[in-house]
Amino acid sequence: MKTNDSQQSGLTIAGKTYRSRLLVGSGKYKDLDETRRATEASGADIITVAIRRVNIGQDPNAPNLLDAVPPSQYTILPNTAGCYNAKDAVYTLQLARELLNGHKLVKLEVLGDEKTLFPNMPETLKAAETLVKDGFDVMVYCSDDPIQAKMLEEIGCCAVMPLASLIGSGMGILNPWNLSLIIEQARVPVLVDAGVGTASDAAIAMELGCDGVLMNTAIAGAQDPIRMARAMKLAVEAGREAFLAGRIPRKFAASPSSPMAGRIA
Repeated sequence: MKTNDSQQSGLTIAGKTYRSRLLVGSGKYKDLDETRRATEASGADIITVAIRRVNIGQDPNAPNLLDAVPPSQYTILPNTAGCYNAKDAVYTLQLARELLNGHKLVKLEVLGDEKTLFPNMPETLKAAETLVKDGFDVMVYCSDDPIQAKMLEEIGCCAVMPLASLIGSGMGILNPWNLSLIIEQARVPVLVDAGVGTASDAAIAMELGCDGVLMNTAIAGAQDPIRMARAMKLAVEAGREAFLAGRIPRKFAASPSSPMAGRIA
């Protein structure tokens, strides 16, 4: 089981510590200015980028995301959104490494189908093994299966990222018990990835003991993305504080707030 150090406020991944435990995506905004403003409001240090869908230099004639979220200010986390097999995922991240001057920290996701966007775990395991051997620091999107999560950790992934519910669904954490099992056994950071809909979902993930939360649609799809980004920042911070503080046990009986001993008759 991981050690939760109350003195460590940052999130450490692959040997580097980040101030924020909230990671955000860069897609689905109306324009790059909104992307920039929401990212700033979130307080996030790590910004995930879908290499197959977003321009970070592949097309010199198109707007470049890196002008809105510069690598000098943020850690860019290239991901393999849109990949459905290990071969495509590995190739995509090797391309990202070229575009980002040897960048090693990546997010692996290999999807099973276009309808559910549920992870294809056999292909995910295969891609993870190849990427780790190739020197990448792999953060990996996975099912909320404790056995699969442990296998990914043993392969050498630097963080496991089980889904809370389907990508973009906003359904929140549907299986907190499985998530708790993954957290209990893990010796690498565990981050909820996919399914967060509002601030309370993020707070619950952190209260369960997650090391961080990654989201995109919950912010970009909100009526006011900038305000929602601020709300998510506060929710992650509050959930982490509550986890470290230690909640009271649930009881079936009432317990008075004021002690009975020494009361005035």
